[in-house]
Amino acid sequence: MLLKSTLILFLVGTVLLVMPTSCKQSTGSESVVPAPTRTLVGSTLICEYTPDQLRSRFSGATTLFQFFILHGIKAYRLEYTTTNTDGKPIKASGALIVPNVTTAAPLLSMQHGTITSDNDAPSYFRSSSEAYTFGSVFASQGYIIAAPDYIGYGASKDLPHTYEQRNGLATASLDMLRATRDFLNDQKINWDKRLFIAGYSEGGYATMSLQKKLEEETGSEFNLVASSCGAGAYDKPAFMKQIINEKTSGIDYVNRLYLWVLQTYDRIYGLNRPATAYFKEPYASQIAAQGQSVNIPVSLNQTFTDSFKQGINDGTDKAFLAAVQDNDVHDWKPRTPTRLYHGDADETVSFLNTQNAYDAMQKRGATNVRLIRISGATHATGILTFITGTYEFFGGIQ
Repeated sequence: MLLKSTLILFLVGTVLLVMPTSCKQSTGSESVVPAPTRTLVGSTLICEYTPDQLRSRFSGATTLFQFFILHGIKAYRLEYTTTNTDGKPIKASGALIVPNVTTAAPLLSMQHGTITSDNDAPSYFRSSSEAYTFGSVFASQGYIIAAPDYIGYGASKDLPHTYEQRNGLATASLDMLRATRDFLNDQKINWDKRLFIAGYSEGGYATMSLQKKLEEETGSEFNLVASSCGAGAYDKPAFMKQIINEKTSGIDYVNRLYLWVLQTYDRIYGLNRPATAYFKEPYASQIAAQGQSVNIPVSLNQTFTDSFKQGINDGTDKAFLAAVQDNDVHDWKPRTPTRLYHGDADETVSFLNTQNAYDAMQKRGATNVRLIRISGATHATGILTFITGTYEFFGGIQ
């Protein structure tokens, strides 16, 4: 069980990065392909650990992790340029962990799940972060670990996070890949030329959004060979209608996540509506006063106004529906071998998201997409199967 737990936190999300070809030959004359966009602004060495120093972190129940430590590591904070959802350039950040090896190393980029504190952003490399603990372990095995903070954390912490917003997550993740490529080239670090991507929960949605962007917008810039997405909210329209019309878990922290998505779309798409446009009293006043820290321990469908529900169900609330539709990533045809993992008892992100994505992709002829339905698994308990399955899936690709 402990070994499996190790694998879980190793592959919360993985990305192998590739160096694109910069020129090509043509008959009679050379046609030079423009250099890839450079996004790296700067890098800072955070720390360096020897194998013994890494092993000393683990004792007691985590002693087994000592056996995974093979190499020393260096951890860097990368700052890079990306584009916010309003089209303006901003500075973003992420963590990069480089193993002290001489052979070519693959690069694993972790699309992280929901975090509610800036302290947990990967680029701070603090002991509470996944990058510091398990990212370090697997970097020590010879993997280069890249972990984007996303917009709203790290260097961009003064901006609102683009929670569950397709373009914000995909763009920040793609530009982190480019910044990582810049750094590896600048430092002449020997790295593998394949790209793997993976993530769970918000990371699953971010991974699917990134995959779609890579396949549809970047041409041959990266050699994407596999994608593993776990428990992501891919079918935004169907999931949104389910939350509005059907009984949900009523768990307060889950409701805060749903509220966060609604408020993000309201802001980014310029709806700027008061809480009363969405919620009944007393919930509207509580949300207006407390924001995302509000405690609403009832099924969320009980809190919405009848007029808001009607506008969604009969299609007359075109502005909100358009915002939701812009973030849908379930109905397209991936070219890359893809695995979709999801527990069918997930109380946070309904299983319908993954089932609908798989069905839509099959209808489009995406025979390289496989659904792994995890029987009886909740949002938390589905992680084990996702990570161990992803580990096997990626390991089998040459």
